[in-house]
Parts: sequence; structure tokens; C-alpha cells
Amino acid sequence: MHSEAGRPALILASSSPRRLDLLRQVGLVPDRVDPADIDETPLRGELPAGHAVRLARAKAAAVAVRHPGAWVLAADTVVACGRRILPKADDEATARRCLELLSGRRHRVHGGIALMGPDGRLTHRHVETAVLFKQLTAAEIAGYLAHGEWRGKAGGYAIQGRAALFVRGIVGSYPNVVGLALFETAAMLRGRGFPLEP
Repeated sequence: MHSEAGRPALILASSSPRRLDLLRQVGLVPDRVDPADIDETPLRGELPAGHAVRLARAKAAAVAVRHPGAWVLAADTVVACGRRILPKADDEATARRCLELLSGRRHRVHGGIALMGPDGRLTHRHVETAVLFKQLTAAEIAGYLAHGEWRGKAGGYAIQGRAALFVRGIVGSYPNVVGLALFETAAMLRGRGFPLEP
């Protein structure tokens, strides 16, 4: 499969609209979006960084089978307190537990990025960002939950939304917290020979 420009197509192996928006922000528009459907359950004893990288690699490998000869870009985002991997919040109770745990604490967001090239070679990167939350009041948590933007978000919050009001500081890549570290992604693509516009 090739793009209109004649190069091998770039496939984004993710259903995340945030990742697609981030790529578009820097002029990197995938030729197709084809989400991977894999089991994202952490393995017993698996650490957050390893979990993020393993899932990104698994997503890239799963989607590459459907697009031989294409570039396949995959990513995963893991929010962690120490060694504890926080879940994606699928219900309000889970989101509340995450926010109560993150309140007044520094946590880390681990981004796994994987790239399968047309040659079948799979490479990856790990990006880590530290985020410090203010001490949250019960009213702030309730107000945030009422807006619903926590749904499906790792750690129960979206830093690019209303949760920005909770962030006292950040060390590292902001796009990594949103869903995809752009600098590292571009460096990986460029390093593997993918033609990037300046």
C-alpha cells in the first residue's frame, strides 16, 4: 500500500482522536487509521514503562500484518503512581479513585511509541513525563467528574482539558501526556528514513 506521494503508506494503529490531532498539528497526516484490538491487561509484575512499550509494540505488530509494506505507527500511554499502573477510567468510580490518588502528588506518564517499517523491522521508544497535581478538594473532583471528559482516559484525566487547572507543574514532554510525544515520534520516523517535511 502506497500514499498519493508514492511512498509506503503511514498507518496509525490507534483509535485515539488525540493522537491523530497531535500528528495533524505538526503536518504529519496518516494515510489511514487502523486501530489495533489487543488485550491491554498488565502482566503480573509488569512495570509501567515496560507495559507502555510492550503494548505499543504489540499494536504495531498486530496492525502491520494487515498492511504489508507500510509504515505502522503505534503508541500507548500509561499513568502511574510509583510502580502502580492506573487504569483507563471507564466509569465514574474509577475516575474518582484515580483523581483522589493523584491529588497533591507527583505522578509519571509513560509513553510507548513503536514503529514498524516497510522492511518489517520494529523499533520503539519510551518517553517519561512527570506531572504534579495540586491538592484537590472534594468539590473540584466532583465538578471534574460531572463534565465527563475523564471517560476512557488513562488515570482518569485529560491534561488538555479541564484537568489543566489541576497541574502545578510538568517536567518533560507535554504531548506525551496528551497521548503521543511528538519530538520523539518525529525523530524515530526520520531516523528510519520516513520522509518528513521540515
